[in-house]
Amino acid sequence: MQFHDYYRVLGVARDATAGEIKKAYRALARKYHPDVSKEADAAARMSELNEAHAVLSDPERRAAYDAVGQGHREGEPFTPPPDWDAGFEFSSGQHPGAEAQAYSDFFTAFFGSMGRQARHWGGSPGRGAGQAPARGEDHHAKILLDIGDAWRGAKRQFTLRVPQQDARGHVQLVPRTLEVDIPAGVKAGQRMRLAGQGGPGQGGGPPGDLLLQVQFQPHAQFRVHGADLVCVLPLAPWEAALGAVVPVAMPDGSRLKVRVPAGAQSGRSITVRGRGLPAHPPGDLELQLRVVLPSSADPRVRSLFERMATELGDFDARSAATPEAPPAS
Repeated sequence: MQFHDYYRVLGVARDATAGEIKKAYRALARKYHPDVSKEADAAARMSELNEAHAVLSDPERRAAYDAVGQGHREGEPFTPPPDWDAGFEFSSGQHPGAEAQAYSDFFTAFFGSMGRQARHWGGSPGRGAGQAPARGEDHHAKILLDIGDAWRGAKRQFTLRVPQQDARGHVQLVPRTLEVDIPAGVKAGQRMRLAGQGGPGQGGGPPGDLLLQVQFQPHAQFRVHGADLVCVLPLAPWEAALGAVVPVAMPDGSRLKVRVPAGAQSGRSITVRGRGLPAHPPGDLELQLRVVLPSSADPRVRSLFERMATELGDFDARSAATPEAPPAS
């Protein structure tokens, strides 16, 4: 996927005001609108202009685009970083906008999760004559948690970046810090509602809520699938061959003792019921077994391997192994 420089498309500077962006778009739209333009590429150019305007005229999209796309040039390979939107506070719900279908793959990959039809932005209007009180808009943000926080519950501070537009139409990211109670057993994708922390109400109405969508930071040992935990359990050859009780370090720092049956093979799994995330119901713990050989650079190890080769010379590993398909490339 190639990076799209929306400022280049509209011919405006990166610090252009909202008014300058609107003026540039209107001038170019008059030139390239397919109903009036005689340019051969009018339809393609108009699509580019509409896409650029959909991003740069919306303060939230523009703030995200500026923060993540900074330093990238038109046409160079680009993929949005994983969880690029973590910590951004956006208004409206996360759902693909219908407009995303009409724009490029770049737009869809970047803004598909926050896409929406263009709307008025810039804060809630004051109370006018006869205006009925209206509840404020709900906001949403993605936060990244450690698995340990979801395991035992925690109180954590998060600093969100809120796009705001100043009086001249420039967009800036304003930080706001919240203290959040993380319940034990929270799952990836789950949303936590913070009442009254969303957009301000109109005409004296109550504020909206802030919905925090949970995702987990990558963990060195565990992967998370719903409430289940998956990790690799390294075994010494004798532990796998003879069976053993081995310790597993859990996300909360405790140690779980797991019985490995004799004859365990690499690639097999052991499932420990109810020892995943402490949700309702609790998840399971899947241990993927991996036999680790000691280094033959150690003379003692080499001597034992040579003895096994001599005394077990009739063992054919290719015949004894269960056929497995090669991993996908």
